[in-house]
Amino acid sequence: MSILKNKNFLFFFLADIMSGFGVGMSTIGANWYLLDETGSSGAVGVMLALNVIAGFLVSPLTGILTDKFNRKVVIQITFILRAVAIGILTVAFLLDGFSIGYIYLFSIVNGIGWSIYMSASRSLIQELLSGEQLSKGNSLVEISLQVGMFMAGAASGFIYRFAGFEAILLINSLMFVICSLFMIFVKYESSLIDKDEGYLQSFKKGIEYLYSHKLTFLLGLVAAIPLVVTMVFNVVLPEYVSKTLNADSVVFGFSDMAYGIGGLISGFIAAPFARNITKNKAVNVIFALSIMTLLGLSFNSIVFVIFLGSFIIGFSNSSIRIIMNTMLMEIVPKSLMGRAMSVWMGIALFLQAVFASVLGLLIDIFSPSIGFICMGGLMLFGLVLHYFVTKSKNKKNNRYEVV
Repeated sequence: MSILKNKNFLFFFLADIMSGFGVGMSTIGANWYLLDETGSSGAVGVMLALNVIAGFLVSPLTGILTDKFNRKVVIQITFILRAVAIGILTVAFLLDGFSIGYIYLFSIVNGIGWSIYMSASRSLIQELLSGEQLSKGNSLVEISLQVGMFMAGAASGFIYRFAGFEAILLINSLMFVICSLFMIFVKYESSLIDKDEGYLQSFKKGIEYLYSHKLTFLLGLVAAIPLVVTMVFNVVLPEYVSKTLNADSVVFGFSDMAYGIGGLISGFIAAPFARNITKNKAVNVIFALSIMTLLGLSFNSIVFVIFLGSFIIGFSNSSIRIIMNTMLMEIVPKSLMGRAMSVWMGIALFLQAVFASVLGLLIDIFSPSIGFICMGGLMLFGLVLHYFVTKSKNKKNNRYEVV
């Protein structure tokens, strides 16, 4: 925790917690609200697909903005615009009541904002911390994300039941206002690319870097897979809790909270675990743990087991992100990190859009269990891809992990 003595990182850390809380609560609330009003997992899938498609479409611009301008300013503007947009939508819901169009618009705003924020914030970490602090910084950022998320999971179910979705949106808007205030106190020397470089040239340079470093590109894809699984988990969970477990929004909220607690614990365990057995072995073990848990949940019908399973999935996905984001930050130059991250995020968002829309329909036809089976298959693909990258790196005698 000594890393929090760095005041710039401390204020960014606080903003990240609040941002995670706002996004988590509104996303969970929107999932349950739409399922309540329509009774269709397909509609939830479409909503989440719009979220990720919006993020995917802006991802090329996201990387350029992140590398060309002050990353703190990019983050602040993102916070402010999201606060205003969600505030307007809150008023619209209060005046008109439920409208699937408003829900879809909210999802699009969320997708654009999240895509820009993830690229800019993870690139900012490189500038705020020295090389030896990156592992600790990534662990704390994952802790901040999951603290915000599991607080949101617990709060969302209760707020939705007693105050409605409009109250959740209002709180989300206020969280972004608070986040923008925290970012005012972050001060640092920004390492920007050449301001005279055009947008097209800037984008081309980012693509050329990943093309000439193919194993680094594949490593980033491995790191993106847990993000895809997390999004798919949000599609599957509402219907699973409602239909398979015959439970309500409170159980749904606590299931999401259990996921967040698992992610929180990973912030304390993942980095030391990786140091003890090497990063490569740690990633393989954690992938295997996630695969077994997801396949086990496909046969479950007990409420307690979804809490335990959500905890393990949260721990696994977050641990993989911590370890692999540290690897990537050690490899990718600071001046190119935003563009590289935006490419990986864009691919992740595209996969999320496909899986979210298809699985929503499959769940309506079959059962939520099919979703957990598909997630297990996706994590198995990640494990195989990671093994291929590791083997190829070792053949070139160019190991990417720091033991």
